[in-house]
Amino acid sequence: MTTRVPPLGDSRGLWLVVLAAAAGRCQCRGTCGKNHDKDGGRCKTVHGGYGRRHGTGPVRLLAAPAEPTDLLLPPHKAAALPKTALIAWCPECHDATRRAAAKAQQASAPAAEPDSLF
Repeated sequence: MTTRVPPLGDSRGLWLVVLAAAAGRCQCRGTCGKNHDKDGGRCKTVHGGYGRRHGTGPVRLLAAPAEPTDLLLPPHKAAALPKTALIAWCPECHDATRRAAAKAQQASAPAAEPDSLF
């Protein structure tokens, strides 16, 4: 694992706390659409390791909300979440989980009523 250099703007050290709690490994347990069964039910991607695709370079884990629906929060609300509500995500699992949450939110939204002319 490479040295843990926090991202810019991490004045409270949340990223370091989340990454330490995760032992430097993505904490996705299948919300991304993959079952991760081969890896004990948890994503095998580690901070500083290499991505699944050739040539992607070292992976940098993200500290983001644990709940998929919270991934859709505006940035200012997501930043206000306590550290207990955050987990480490690899970019691939984070993006896939966020897309799945957005799709589920769209599917559960009530259909818009057509505007009537009279």
